[in-house]
Amino acid sequence: MPRSRPGAQSRDELNPADGLPPTGPGPRARPAPPSADARLLAIAADHLRRLGHRQVTVVGVAAEAGMTHANVYRYFPSKTALVDAVAGRWLREVEAELGSIADAPDPADDKLERLLLALASMQREVLARDPHLFAVHRDATVESRPIARRHRGRLRQLVERVIEEGMNAGTFSLRDRERGLAFIFDTSHRFLHPVSIQLDAEVPRDLIEARLGAVIRAMLRILRIGTL
Repeated sequence: MPRSRPGAQSRDELNPADGLPPTGPGPRARPAPPSADARLLAIAADHLRRLGHRQVTVVGVAAEAGMTHANVYRYFPSKTALVDAVAGRWLREVEAELGSIADAPDPADDKLERLLLALASMQREVLARDPHLFAVHRDATVESRPIARRHRGRLRQLVERVIEEGMNAGTFSLRDRERGLAFIFDTSHRFLHPVSIQLDAEVPRDLIEARLGAVIRAMLRILRIGTL
């Protein structure tokens, strides 16, 4: 019987992983750098916050990004498109929050109340925290720019979905859904339109919330009794 060499392993004792490269964690992959349009948006957001939308320039944003202003126009066709894109990021956050309310497993009347209160509250908060961003949102709404029209369409979809749920559950009694939607937006316009919100900037928050709450309660009563 042949002798094994000292220190040698028998075939049965061989580790199948011997001779294979180590399988431990390798070096972490570096995160991908932000895309050019994301960098431009971040710089534009900073300029907007510090300087105001009237002082933001494509040339200034391009210089900080280390590119020519002609290159900026590859991503954003105008200064208005650039600042609207900054406001659009915030509006998508607003819409996501409102969407989570609309998706909640709560009664439709409760969801409608929370949705309207949240929309008013988030606009007041950004007016106080970042008035220049709010100014872009206000001007886009007044001028009915594409970003404002898209936002208005998404709001309508969310409210329409809640109304549909309420009608199916018997919470709301509407003879004409379109009239009901128009009634909701007409009634709450005073508290949700950015121009009105800015005009009420100095009114105490609790007073505004109490007034809006009273309007919503009256609105819900009418939605329940079937007069629309």
